[in-house]
Amino acid sequence: MRIGGVPEHFNLPWHLSIAKGYFKDLNVQWQDFAGGTGAMNKALRDGSLDIAILLTEGIAADIINGNPSQILQTYIKSPLIWGLHTSATRDFEKMSDLKKAKYAISRLGSGSHLMAYINAQNQNWQLTENDFTVVGNFDTARQSLHASQTDVILWEKFTTKPYVDSGELKRVGECVTPWSCFVIAARNEIIETRSAELHQILRTINNACYEFMDSPQAISLVAERYGLLYRDAELWFYQTEWSSDNHISEKMLNNVMNNLLSIGAIKNLVNPHTLCSTSHTNFVTDKPQKTW
Repeated sequence: MRIGGVPEHFNLPWHLSIAKGYFKDLNVQWQDFAGGTGAMNKALRDGSLDIAILLTEGIAADIINGNPSQILQTYIKSPLIWGLHTSATRDFEKMSDLKKAKYAISRLGSGSHLMAYINAQNQNWQLTENDFTVVGNFDTARQSLHASQTDVILWEKFTTKPYVDSGELKRVGECVTPWSCFVIAARNEIIETRSAELHQILRTINNACYEFMDSPQAISLVAERYGLLYRDAELWFYQTEWSSDNHISEKMLNNVMNNLLSIGAIKNLVNPHTLCSTSHTNFVTDKPQKTW
């Protein structure tokens, strides 16, 4: 089973699970995707990846636009905090300085692409596709920023913190994803033909995430493996909540789709149930309960 995710601290429970042999009864192969959600969407579409841990908005848009995959469950319940980063040598100092900026994005349909639109909408700015340059990954994004080929990139703020601390980049603003940030998705072919293995993988990683959230060594592990100061790792850890079950919120998915529709990433809304695998997902309706 080929599983992919970003090379960031969110996926540490997967690496620990593999190292500890939690998947010993399954032939699990992990692949890092530095190109992020856009690259994983492409790999799901071409069949070179079976399961992906990717941004909720990115996979939702791509499923609606024809990706033959479905969401299995939420992976990270908490929102993602995106930093807006520029080269330290540029004159950008605050969010309003970015109104006419050129954006570096990893892929079309990636989080760095979609969240640039969300942030612009929050600021009452108008963006067009001419405002973006596809750069592939964060390393090539940094090169484009330093060469002034682009002006800004949105990336998870703690992943980029070492580059801000070193003085290479400046963070001139933040944008918070207004929904649970990561989900687990799989190709429809895998869902249809290898359902039992999927159930076993999901049970294993949910237990591993619960174990990780409860581990007194978790913060030190994150700081050591991802080059963060202990205080930064601590801040990130306590604001991040992993899922430990197969629940997913209908309200959250509707919120995602309405935002995607407003920025033109999708052309129509769909029933949130069509985005998810009914054999693996337990929907939460978020309806208020009477207390009298």
